[in-house]
Amino acid sequence: MIGQYNDLKIKRFCEKGAILDGGEYGEILFPKRWLKDWMKMGSMVHVFVYPDTKDQLVATREKAYATVGEFAFLQVDLVNEKGAYLDWGVARRLFVPIREQRHRMVEDGIYLVYIALNEQNNRIYGSAKYDHFIDKSRPNYEIGESVEVMIALQTDLGYKAIIDNRYIGMIYSNEIMDTLELGQITTAYIKRIREDNKIDLSLNKIGYSRIEDFADELYDCLVQRGGVLEMNDKSDSTEILNMFGVSKKTFKKAIGTLYRLEKIVITEWGIELNQKK
Repeated sequence: MIGQYNDLKIKRFCEKGAILDGGEYGEILFPKRWLKDWMKMGSMVHVFVYPDTKDQLVATREKAYATVGEFAFLQVDLVNEKGAYLDWGVARRLFVPIREQRHRMVEDGIYLVYIALNEQNNRIYGSAKYDHFIDKSRPNYEIGESVEVMIALQTDLGYKAIIDNRYIGMIYSNEIMDTLELGQITTAYIKRIREDNKIDLSLNKIGYSRIEDFADELYDCLVQRGGVLEMNDKSDSTEILNMFGVSKKTFKKAIGTLYRLEKIVITEWGIELNQKK
């Protein structure tokens, strides 16, 4: 409910707007500026609920950049002796107390924070100590499973990425074909779960499914090139990587797949579509 999107019913209208039924949280003000002509008593409205500056729950149709339980890169609007106030898309800025900062935040700085809820007073706050909110237990992922990740931190080894707003994994530099940016949301694949529960990720599909996908891609490339490609399993790995963005191992297996399916013939200088099929 708090710090989340909700579908709530209009109970009645008042001078300030409408009163929504917040269930166990009681009545929630929906300010007049968000009312539309179609909204009547009993109408369901999709709103974001958060506490205002007086810690009273209000509903808004503004779009928060992140909700409670999520990570996001947010920009600092204001800093004072108590902490920093970040723009997170709604009227009341997100407060990050000094104790929740890894380093003192500065105005206009952009930081990775976790959106948290203090259930004792229903106040929402941000924490730059994001590692405190990472699940350290063993994840129940399967090798090759696709997951949504947010690029969180660049290291000497590659990039750390937050998985499903819960775990953290590593994408190693040799797995990266394109430029990654902090805050970027992308799909990755579980490559390995180590004994210490640390997760290795790949931006490419793992195992035979990736080979099948690339075999189709390679076949389409052959068709587009008139049925001839001057590359084969003896070609240089750098040349293969630059042209297709895959390893030589994946390239060779895809050639093998197409050859077994009798879709291509292999020559000394490359591969060709099998015109007999």
